[in-house]
Amino acid sequence: MGITGEITLGQQYTELNDKLEHFIEQQKIYFVATATANSKVNVSPKGMDSLRVLSKNRVIWLNLTGSGNETAAHIQETTRMTIMFAAFQGNPLILRLYGTAKVVHKNDADWDELYAHFDPLPGSRQIFDLTIDLVQSSCGMAVPFLDYIGERYQLEKWAVKKGDAGIRDYWQEKNQQSLDGKPTHIMDKNT
Repeated sequence: MGITGEITLGQQYTELNDKLEHFIEQQKIYFVATATANSKVNVSPKGMDSLRVLSKNRVIWLNLTGSGNETAAHIQETTRMTIMFAAFQGNPLILRLYGTAKVVHKNDADWDELYAHFDPLPGSRQIFDLTIDLVQSSCGMAVPFLDYIGERYQLEKWAVKKGDAGIRDYWQEKNQQSLDGKPTHIMDKNT
């Protein structure tokens, strides 16, 4: 969804303002980008009501089990993260949040506090906690209009069918290292 009220495009901010927070809360999809100094750049689309704004300079997002685990591997080596939102309805806007992130696993001390911000989702594997140091808006005038039809529930159904033991087996097989062989520490931090 677009934003209500005008936001000056092509601007940089040191923190989120109320209009930008409102824009983020309306989005159904966002994109996360990470890389280490010598890895492939990873860009992942995210959805399923998995992001929360905690303050003007802090967002968290819940990472669900998937076929890869690049972000977890990257953040443990290089804490840079960019999150991007794009308006597919309403006024054009692209919004990027730049900052440093940490990965929080289920066995970490702050997992319960952060996980309480979300509705429980099966297959949850990590939470990423981003401290924002730069917010940038840009025009997005070339981004097409797209209609939101609804959520996909295949991932949730898949995780429920696998069960906790099946999810751990999947992590063991598919989520322990990045494409570049960097460790994610998912097994020693979540089991």
